[in-house]
Amino acid sequence: MTPEFDELQTALIGGNHVRTAEMTQSFVTSGATPQDILEKGLLPAMQVVGRRFRDGEVFLPEVLVAARAMKSAMAVLEPFLAAAKYQSKGKVVLGTVKGDVHDIGKNLVGVMLRGAGFEVVDIGTGCAAEKFVDAVRKHRPHVLGLSALLTTTMTYMKTVIDTLRSSGMDVPVIVGGAPVNAEFAQQIGAAGTARTAGDAVELVHRLIPQA
Repeated sequence: MTPEFDELQTALIGGNHVRTAEMTQSFVTSGATPQDILEKGLLPAMQVVGRRFRDGEVFLPEVLVAARAMKSAMAVLEPFLAAAKYQSKGKVVLGTVKGDVHDIGKNLVGVMLRGAGFEVVDIGTGCAAEKFVDAVRKHRPHVLGLSALLTTTMTYMKTVIDTLRSSGMDVPVIVGGAPVNAEFAQQIGAAGTARTAGDAVELVHRLIPQA
């Protein structure tokens, strides 16, 4: 962690969303650049949370409260980042496929991607292939992520990929969820799969070389 942002990072890692927002505002007021606050303060703290989650040192509730703290900080920072034309590492669209309303895994991947500096567009659950096509057309993401928790719905991922291809969309697609494995991902033409949220971030990094 970066020394001058120690207290901010401690607040975020601990999930203190009120203190995290207050300190972010204090740094802005004192003249710190929004990019420094994000890249030297907030993102390294989220990386600590991600690493601890990966290593089994913290669990989902701790990740979610840290994510809430990150969100509170971003609410302060976003207007300044927009004014400074801050460039994210890349854009990812996420959604759970048609017939499936589970979203905890998808939401966690979104949290970890945002914490790694990516812009995330979450289109929700129960998404038909056409909704994914519309989202790709509208947002032009670098990567599309499909989630499914049920064996009965994961087969719909192929429908989404086939619909994307027939619509002329050439975005890399990653897939995830409890029943999904590498063999299935390869069979349906996905660019890859990840067993954990941390693995998903690493996969996105590989698919966006400049990230």
